[in-house]
Amino acid sequence: MASQLPPPVRDLLGAVAEALTIPLPIGERADERAYHQLLEQRSFFVRINLLALAEETQADLSLDAAHLRKCTAEMPVTYTKAGDE
Repeated sequence: MASQLPPPVRDLLGAVAEALTIPLPIGERADERAYHQLLEQRSFFVRINLLALAEETQADLSLDAAHLRKCTAEMPVTYTKAGDE
């Protein structure tokens, strides 16, 4: 079934999903702490951007998606991921 959402909306939703999808840590306390901190930082960033976007009357969703991806890349995974040990 083809999506009824316009491509810029799908792009933005994809960027949100990418920002919030991070690998699980191996289970060490420091790695779990880093995992939760990263998820919290990214969630806060996504929330702030979506709230700002909701206030805009002339939004360019493709630019917003690109900005979200750029900023997400600046918040990389720094802990040992499950499967990497």
